[in-house]
Amino acid sequence: MKIALAQIVSTYDPAENLALVSDAVHRAAACGARLVLLPEATMCAFGVALGPIAQPPDGPWATAVRGIAAAQDITVVVGMFTPGTDGRVRNTLLATGAGVETTYDKVHLFDAFGFRESDTVEPGTKPVTIEIDGTTVGLTTCYDVRFPGLYQALADHGAAIILLAASWGAGPGKREQWDLLTRARALDSTSFLLAAAQGDPLSVGRRPEGSAPTGIGGTVAVAPSGVVIAQLDDRPDLLLVEVDPRVVADVRATLPVLANRRF
Repeated sequence: MKIALAQIVSTYDPAENLALVSDAVHRAAACGARLVLLPEATMCAFGVALGPIAQPPDGPWATAVRGIAAAQDITVVVGMFTPGTDGRVRNTLLATGAGVETTYDKVHLFDAFGFRESDTVEPGTKPVTIEIDGTTVGLTTCYDVRFPGLYQALADHGAAIILLAASWGAGPGKREQWDLLTRARALDSTSFLLAAAQGDPLSVGRRPEGSAPTGIGGTVAVAPSGVVIAQLDDRPDLLLVEVDPRVVADVRATLPVLANRRF
C-alpha cells in the first residue's frame, strides 16, 4: 500500500490551507497513493482563537476536502477544528474519501511545556480506526504519541498501521523526543507508525508569534520493528512510503509484546 505523508506549513486562513490540501492530494494521487495524511491544524495554524475558525464535519471546509478526495478517489486524513461544548472546540481528524467517512477527536490534550490546550479544546473519548483496502488503520494526533496505551488499544482493535497527525512544538530537546516517541509507539504497538507533521514556519520565511506549537517538521515513517523507513527535514514536502501490512503479523509473532502484556 502506498501512503503519502504531507508536511505543510499552515496559515491562519482556512481557504489558503484548502489549496495546500488540494495540492498534496493531487500529488499523492499522481504517485499512486491510496491514502494521504496531512498534519494536525491543517485547517488553521495554532496561534489564533479557534472558536471562530471551527466548523462542523458537514460544514463548508470539510465538504471541500470531501470534494478533493472524491475527485482523486483517495482517502484523505486531515486535521481541522470542530465545535465543542462550553465554548471550546474539538481538535479533529477528518477521514474521508474512497469509501471512508469518519472523524477522530484528539483524546490527550497538550497541557504541557507552558501550553494549555484544554483551555480551548474539548477532549475526545475513544480510539478510532478506518479500513483501507482491507487493512485497519488507527488515527492519533500529536500529544497522543506520549501515551502508549492508546497505540496498544488501536492495535487491539486490529490496526496494522497507525497514523499520527502533529503540529509539534519547538523547544530544547523536542526534536529528540519526537524521534524517540514515534519509534517507541511503533514498537509498543508493533504497527507501522506514519506521522505527518507541520513544517517549521521559519523554513518558509515566517516567524511564529507567541508560544503556540506551530511545527518543527520531522514527518516520519517507522516500521513495526522501530526502524525508521524515511523521514523529512523541516521544510514542506511530500513523503511517499510503501508499506506491506502483512509484515505486521511476522513482527508480532517474533516480538509478541501485545500478547505478553501483564498490565
